[in-house]
Amino acid sequence: MLKTRAFWIVLALLVGLPLLYFWAALSWSYSEGERAGWVQKFSKKGWICKTWEGELALVSMPGAAPEKFEFSVHDEAVAARITEAMGRRVALHYEQKKGLPGSCFGDTRYFITDVKVADQIPLAPGVAVPQPAPQPAPVPASAP
Repeated sequence: MLKTRAFWIVLALLVGLPLLYFWAALSWSYSEGERAGWVQKFSKKGWICKTWEGELALVSMPGAAPEKFEFSVHDEAVAARITEAMGRRVALHYEQKKGLPGSCFGDTRYFITDVKVADQIPLAPGVAVPQPAPQPAPVPASAP
């Protein structure tokens, strides 16, 4: 009887502790912030665990070489908003997670939680060029 109880306690610990660790790692953020730029690459990747992976081109000044910010997205609604904003300047709100093993949670440790599309591109202090509004998709003519 004592051996069976000890077996079940050990089994519960072997299952429960990793689950508790993953829950804590996914719900706690090491850091969070925003990055602004142009999404230049965005796709759903993975052999078994499919995650949205992207690349944001950060430009500090016109004419400067862009720095790349690689990110992951878990939320399908956020992924759809990023796809809609391709080609326009965006601000991505991210949470950085530490301690997640493997790439099943994402290729990066920067997880995007919100997307804001910038209405204007500042060229210099006080000078901005408005971005063109997205054009609606043409409605196909119905056959008579």
